[in-house]
Amino acid sequence: MDEYVREVNALAPLLAAFDAAAGEEHITRAAQLLRIPQSSLSRRLKTVEQTVGVQLFQPVGRRVTLTPAGRELFDRTRELMRELADAVDVVRGDADPDSGLVRFGFPLTLGPVSVPSLLAEFHAAAPRVRLHLVQAHGDALADMVRAGRLDLAIMIPSPPDLPAIVLGHQRIHLYLARQHRLAARKTVELAELADEPFVANPPTYHLRHLLDSWCAEAGFTPRVVFETTEFETLRALFAHGLGIALLPAPETAHPDLVNVSLTGHRERSIGLVSGNHRPTPAVARLRDHIAAHADSVGSGTTK
Repeated sequence: MDEYVREVNALAPLLAAFDAAAGEEHITRAAQLLRIPQSSLSRRLKTVEQTVGVQLFQPVGRRVTLTPAGRELFDRTRELMRELADAVDVVRGDADPDSGLVRFGFPLTLGPVSVPSLLAEFHAAAPRVRLHLVQAHGDALADMVRAGRLDLAIMIPSPPDLPAIVLGHQRIHLYLARQHRLAARKTVELAELADEPFVANPPTYHLRHLLDSWCAEAGFTPRVVFETTEFETLRALFAHGLGIALLPAPETAHPDLVNVSLTGHRERSIGLVSGNHRPTPAVARLRDHIAAHADSVGSGTTK
């Protein structure tokens, strides 16, 4: 296996020379195509033959033609070379600030208004930049950024191990149905909610972590009667009087819901997170656009 790896490693950088000469069947034209001296191309072709161990070309007048072994190698490698060239073209295109690719993620609590508005403004300024969008909860977004599957993500809050730009802070309120006994209040202390049924996200969600930790500080464990990953379902449940919830302001109006301010510091930071690598020009362009329009990210956002 080690010998095989050495042979492949030796041959791989030379395949471009072989591919050009085999396709052109002319050493001079192949050298011009590769923009290298003819003598350099001839040396590379000789090295390919030495590595493979057989003659690959034979002269025919002022041209060259492939031997049967050369034809076999060309038939088996030319598609690989085309795929490699296509891959390089794609990567170069993705790095183009005017026509690159950006893989962008954002949280489930954003999306109906603020993020589409941001992206519409960006698209107007950079119409050829392609965007692949992912919407997920915080831990999933962080994992995708770490793994390189996302270039940028708005996260609430941003993880400490990834580079982030703070866009602002998102206030958390008490939400309940209009007929609830606390609906007319201006502010509520968490301790007053000890006997209330809660509607909440699963424990892996950051909002659930805040609920559990804040209630623990207030001296009780929240009684969660409904648990869901879907925020619209969550709001529909407590709109029907099936519990209360701690949430950020929705981006679209919910006439059946009332929000009441909570005493204390009840907010979380909004961060624009990137990976631990140098961004492409297209990624940097979207990053700078979002940072410049931070005030439009999320309802109830403060700087």
